[in-house]
Amino acid sequence: MNRKIIHVDMDAFYASIEQRDNPDFRGKPVAVGYGEKRGVVAAASYEARRYGIHSAMPSVTALRKCPHLIFVTPRFDHYRNVSNQIMQIFLEYTDKVEPLSLDEAFLDVTVNHKGNRSATLIAKEIKQKILNRTRLTASAGVSYNKFLAKIASDYKKPDGLFVIEPAEAELFVEKLPVNKFFGVGKVTAARMDELGIKTGADLKQWSEIDLVREFGKAGIAYYHFARGIDDREVESERVRKSLGAEETFTEDLSEMVDILAALDQLAAEVHRRADKKKFLARTLTLKIKYADFTVITRSRTMVHYIRTYRQMFDLGKELLLQVDDLQEQKIRLMGLTLKNADADLGTLPSEGVQLTLEFED
Repeated sequence: MNRKIIHVDMDAFYASIEQRDNPDFRGKPVAVGYGEKRGVVAAASYEARRYGIHSAMPSVTALRKCPHLIFVTPRFDHYRNVSNQIMQIFLEYTDKVEPLSLDEAFLDVTVNHKGNRSATLIAKEIKQKILNRTRLTASAGVSYNKFLAKIASDYKKPDGLFVIEPAEAELFVEKLPVNKFFGVGKVTAARMDELGIKTGADLKQWSEIDLVREFGKAGIAYYHFARGIDDREVESERVRKSLGAEETFTEDLSEMVDILAALDQLAAEVHRRADKKKFLARTLTLKIKYADFTVITRSRTMVHYIRTYRQMFDLGKELLLQVDDLQEQKIRLMGLTLKNADADLGTLPSEGVQLTLEFED
């Protein structure tokens, strides 16, 4: 029996909430984020996206593209509350709900609380309930696996509903550009383009061995995705693989005393988050982004769990001292991430979290 999977993705979630709550913002280009010199865009309304504005874009760039862009300070606690409302709607249909972020989730409705055999009708009901209860729109994708459902939810945004039936899946994937594949980022897409892989049909011509040789473990997933195959379950209890914090500084750091002070704050924040989540890990990774946007990382895995703030700070300082040209360049951003050495790091991305900002996909 084919599974019935729905992927629900809210439309411009943060910005849509701000436009809903403030009538003056409706129909206008809105960016959730900070408009200052070192600020970034966390989310953009569809009106702003028409100017080429997107999440993680520097605010100064966004303002150049759209001088009348409206910046709104993020209200993440409010966004979480709305997200919880939406989550409760999902749980009315199934307990198999896997949130990916505040604004999207997978649902397995193969067997559901309503006894409804049509995943498409369930998706329609969910979209309508979200609209009725939150006055926000969502897009939904329906198919027999997570890979296809996620692609489908993005196919007719905003306020879309798209279904990929089992009989048409393989042909659909063959025509799909590889940069639309879940898990294929800009760097991988560029590498695929160099290799002449532009569509799912091109990808399908490659053997699994050759894809693994070019892309590592991810090549196995790409081989199966090209054939519409994805056996991953919807995991209602996801195993956290990493936890971290990072900060972009108002002014670039060059003095060691300032760098260590920033490291101290990061270690304290990571310890607070790890303690709250009861997260245990043996690997600590230091990330540094220089003023020229060059990024370097240093990691170390211990034989014991890294539990205390002091362990995080001391180990972070050791990693910092391993950076050869630290005194020669100014630091724009620094981050610390704990990684669970007991987990399979190949299945989920590392989770480095901005201290003051969350980005919307």
